[in-house]
Amino acid sequence: MSEFDYDLVIVGGGIVGATLASALKNSGLKIAIIEAQSLEKVASRRQAYALSILSGRILALIGVWPQIAPFIGKFNNIRLSDAHHPSIVPFATEDLGTDYLGYVGEHHIILKALQDFIGDCDNISWLCPAEVNQVSYQNFSAVISLNINGQEQQLKTKLVIGADGAKSKIRQWANITTRGWKYWQSCLAFTIKHQLPQNNTAFERFWPSGPMGILPLPNNRCQIVWTNPHAEAKALQEMDRQGFLDKLSEYTRGVLGEIELVSDRYLFPVQLMQSDRYVKSRLALVGDAAHCCHPVGGQGLNLGIRDAAALAQVLTEAHQQGKDIGTLEVLQKYETWRKTENLAILGFTDLLDRLFSNNWLPVVVVRRLGLWMMRHIPPLKRFSLQLMTGLLGKMPQLAQ
Repeated sequence: MSEFDYDLVIVGGGIVGATLASALKNSGLKIAIIEAQSLEKVASRRQAYALSILSGRILALIGVWPQIAPFIGKFNNIRLSDAHHPSIVPFATEDLGTDYLGYVGEHHIILKALQDFIGDCDNISWLCPAEVNQVSYQNFSAVISLNINGQEQQLKTKLVIGADGAKSKIRQWANITTRGWKYWQSCLAFTIKHQLPQNNTAFERFWPSGPMGILPLPNNRCQIVWTNPHAEAKALQEMDRQGFLDKLSEYTRGVLGEIELVSDRYLFPVQLMQSDRYVKSRLALVGDAAHCCHPVGGQGLNLGIRDAAALAQVLTEAHQQGKDIGTLEVLQKYETWRKTENLAILGFTDLLDRLFSNNWLPVVVVRRLGLWMMRHIPPLKRFSLQLMTGLLGKMPQLAQ
């Protein structure tokens, strides 16, 4: 074995892990991505995500946006509303001075573009399907034991990146504890097709049972994430097709006109989680391995993309300065940067869900006053938009 097989190894080949690798294409670092599934299977997940303006800028400066942009939804209006209350808070591009307020990308579109991009990077290698069995951390290196194609191998690296999701084995093996809670709610995610001539508006309607996000996709489709208490969400998933569409039409208040269901209904529970540490010597966590939030506002994947851009910047600068990228001195710059910003968004999404998933009269009065203020006070409206679109906080170089 040479001194190091790789400078860093990313465990997890999803969107966040692949974004990090892509962002390091010109770093001079030798990188491996370990993924338990084949490239085709990991890219085949039928899910769509809100992409913030900041995430779009990051992906553009990495160099993958031209492969993504033609195949994703783009919206230049957002409409917030509270259950049956007639008042609506409208947001438009004029409020922010941008071409769009956000995007909606399907998993397979985004990840396939990243995979193709990585395929042309000489310094990045895929190891998949491969299963990590153990990680041993030493003073000056980490050794990863893995099974690839039925063969046991060991890799020596300066740094391990945990990008392996909310149930991260990399985080657990490093004995990094987490704080947070599981919500009383589950989310039902699915895609519909509608007949309206315009498809450039994102809707967030808050119901006492939970928020409903409606995100535009190409070809007059929308991705809907509908939050309800667990039993109600499960009942909606199991409801017959026509009964479900009737219920959906009732809750969307006819804003989409005639609709049809064009995907399965995927159910997932909701949790808030923040790791006590994002880094240790020879280890860094990104994306859901480090934090999870309520899907209200569509912030989850965007936080992971920002993690990837920030960590790529920290590692590139350290490498250019001749520093050991796996030391705490280097990695704590990433943790200091991202942990507090992520905690602010976790708290914001938690507050939104608790404030609106509620029928207690004093809370209803407070939130409707808040919506009125957001509608009529331009600085507050702009601040809210900047928060939702990722344009607050420290900007990574990849977004400038």
